[in-house]
Amino acid sequence: MKIEYYKLDEKKLFKTLEVDANGLTVEEAKKRLKIYGPNVIREKKKRSLVLRFIDNFIHLFAIILWIAAGLCFIPGVDMPQLGYAIILVIIINAIFSFMQEYKAEKALESLKKFLPSKSTVLRGGEVIEIQSMELVPGDILILNEGDNISADSRLIESFNIRTNNSVLTGESDPQRKSTVPIIGRRIDPLRLTNVAYAGTSVSSGSGKAIVYATGMETEFGKIANLTQGIKEELSPLQKEINKASQTLVYIALGIGFLFFILSLTVARLGFIGSFIFAIGILVAFIPEGLLPTVTLSLALGVQKMAKRNAVIKKLSSVETLGSTTVICTDKTGTLTQNEMTVREIWLNGGSYSVTGHGYNPEGDFLLNDKKLENKEVLNTFKNFSRAISYCNNSRLYFDSSNNAWIIKGDPTEGALLVIAKKTGFDYENELKSEPRIFLLPFDSNRKKMSSIHKTSDGVRAFVKGAPREMLSICKKIEINGQIKELTDKIRDSILKYNDDYAGRALRVLAVAYKDLTISRNEYAIDNVEKDLVFLGLTAMIDPPRPEVEEAIKKCYQAGIKIIMITGDYGLTANTIARKIGIIRGESKIYLGTDIEEMSDKELKEVLKQDNIIFARVSPEHKMRIAVALKKNGEIVAMTGDGVNDAPALKAADIGIAMGISGTDVAREASDMILTDDNFASIVNAIEEGRTVFENLRKFIYYILASNIPEAIPFISMVLFKIPLPLTVMQILAIDLGTDILPSLALASEPPEPGIMKRPPRPRNERLLTVRGMARAYLLLGPIEAAAAMLAFFMVYYNNGFTLSKIQEIGVDPNNYVSSTIYQSAITASFAAIVLSQIGNAFANRTTYDSVFKAGFFRNKLLLWAILGEIAILSMLIYIPGLNGVFDHYPIGWSSWIIPILFIPSVLIIEEIRKLIIRHFRKTSYA
Repeated sequence: MKIEYYKLDEKKLFKTLEVDANGLTVEEAKKRLKIYGPNVIREKKKRSLVLRFIDNFIHLFAIILWIAAGLCFIPGVDMPQLGYAIILVIIINAIFSFMQEYKAEKALESLKKFLPSKSTVLRGGEVIEIQSMELVPGDILILNEGDNISADSRLIESFNIRTNNSVLTGESDPQRKSTVPIIGRRIDPLRLTNVAYAGTSVSSGSGKAIVYATGMETEFGKIANLTQGIKEELSPLQKEINKASQTLVYIALGIGFLFFILSLTVARLGFIGSFIFAIGILVAFIPEGLLPTVTLSLALGVQKMAKRNAVIKKLSSVETLGSTTVICTDKTGTLTQNEMTVREIWLNGGSYSVTGHGYNPEGDFLLNDKKLENKEVLNTFKNFSRAISYCNNSRLYFDSSNNAWIIKGDPTEGALLVIAKKTGFDYENELKSEPRIFLLPFDSNRKKMSSIHKTSDGVRAFVKGAPREMLSICKKIEINGQIKELTDKIRDSILKYNDDYAGRALRVLAVAYKDLTISRNEYAIDNVEKDLVFLGLTAMIDPPRPEVEEAIKKCYQAGIKIIMITGDYGLTANTIARKIGIIRGESKIYLGTDIEEMSDKELKEVLKQDNIIFARVSPEHKMRIAVALKKNGEIVAMTGDGVNDAPALKAADIGIAMGISGTDVAREASDMILTDDNFASIVNAIEEGRTVFENLRKFIYYILASNIPEAIPFISMVLFKIPLPLTVMQILAIDLGTDILPSLALASEPPEPGIMKRPPRPRNERLLTVRGMARAYLLLGPIEAAAAMLAFFMVYYNNGFTLSKIQEIGVDPNNYVSSTIYQSAITASFAAIVLSQIGNAFANRTTYDSVFKAGFFRNKLLLWAILGEIAILSMLIYIPGLNGVFDHYPIGWSSWIIPILFIPSVLIIEEIRKLIIRHFRKTSYA
């Protein structure tokens, strides 16, 4: 039976854990260490890097190429040069893909880094320091401000102790802790007020706690276990590339087998001749350059996104962003600025507006839209500023290294210090003459804190707390320096302002004071916190980022749903969500406790609704939401920054971690990191992701179009009994040489207009469509094939050969391979295909609009790529030794006429096709 330690009083706690107030003895601690094991996060065995590397040699594309390479070494085929070339292609593809996709799984190592190396404990009545891994249940931890906590522990002594639980709960505010048992109410296991959790830290105060869970039994360890248990899935892009590869391989195998049979039975080339022919067809229809080009193009997309503050860790995640249908986002720091800022102050019977940004102590005070002068501000707010700065445990300072104002301590108290600075009150200097002599720490039950100071007039207590609780203990009010009775009318007016502030998601605190005449030993809560003089209210908020509203508008235009998932309160989340445009209409707020009561089916139905917010959620809740959305057919992007977010980040299609506020765990579990923690950067990345997918499709069709002019020469050889117009080595030179640079240039094509006004790509929409393949294989490809065959025949024709004389040479390579006329002919054929691909590159730059409308010279990289393509072509033809590898012969100007004339032909035909489609259709896709 699981023991609920948070319910036990101190006596039962000691008895249950079998320890006394002096702590464990050294001997007992050693015994327990053997029983419970070291306090560490255990790592599950992962698949070895060697096996992951081998995967790149055994996927479908590679297997087919291995077979083709092996066939080249069969006696009788005798094509070792081609075999070695294909093997080199496989190796290059494998190494490049592995190096680019490799991502070390560091999430567990990062979790370990969060645990401190040493802890202070009470053992045998002595305070000693031990290695954190030696902590065992029953150890008494000594906790002080700044300490990291190494194990789940039940508090037994607390002096205003607060812990930073943000890595577990996602809440930025330090949580106040007490020793009081929690009985009779349901509570989130990550928000127990009498428990100090492993992986958190002490932000203020001190205390003692008894360890009851270590290692994987801690809440921290359970999150680590969740993170490990999530199976890596293929991204949508990986699935699409696999399907595209399968489609192309099946096409190549089908056509290769068909023509093997035809050449064997109809052309009667014999088994070996037919075999060589089939290998040629196979190599022609398998785009060997596809995988490295895809990898390189994704790498270019990564570079573009990095410039827009989004760092992609896994290449395939680039496109996943582009197909995202739902963004699940945190509130604090992502949608908001993560800087608590006071916006309104009620004082002297009126509400003052405060300007300024973040923790920078510069701003103005306005009353009825009228700005107060500096002297007037100081006089008006002096007592108020004393109260909010004296009754405060935080520190505000300027960090010159970052050129920014920094808060150390509670952000809410930090915001009060900023206001004091804005009024011109020099609290740091004033505290020297009015020092604190006693403190009544904040308690969540009474919801107040009192700081007692020695002043020139005696002793004064400054008190702050929740407005209603504060008003209940105030009898008077200070207005413009005069003390007056706090009447019911004034009290109701103050509460009305409080409700108005709260309704606008502002966090409200009240401040008051009392002059004390009692002795120090009477500074008890009941004596100090009564009959106070009310001063005023402060209303603060973590403001939304200014650029977020426009980014959310873009998301809705792009058909992307946004769901806010936060550890904060529902009312605050709802107000922020409505202000920035996430909520449009009536909203529905679901709490973490609501999710626990839902079945998976019910949660899936809830997630189909619009205008929903999830508040007060736990790590398991976030992960369930991600999984349920994926089961609904959504492609999910999930943001997060804490350890608690790691499982959800891994469960989503793409996990997005914060680069500034994010923990190592979140960053390592994610697919993308925002270097500016800004939601707007997600939208920018989505635009880049969509562009990447469109560009992938463009350059794949560009590559596929050249398959036809690579295959037609083999078919012509069989059908017309002519010498082979294009060799297999020339095909490899095109696929892995001249086509690569234009392919990459197409991958960097700027986004087409309106790309963020289209709905996300449907999950069932293929990378390769029937229409797109028909355009490549049946329209553009045949034009290039015509250019290649015309150039081939023209060389023979210029040398006095007719078709019948060419046929007399026959298909036996021994009859023609060493002929300079033949070498010139295949060189002209090769040049015609390469130059036709220039027109094809421009034809594929747009999917619907005319390339001239998009800007003919807009893609500068393509222009440089074409120059590079022409340079490579020239080297392969005219450099001695290199041209011999491909049986090329330096051709004269007459052999260039047809290749050059066909450059614009592909573009012209494609522009006519787009014009016809635009005339008959008004959709945005061709």
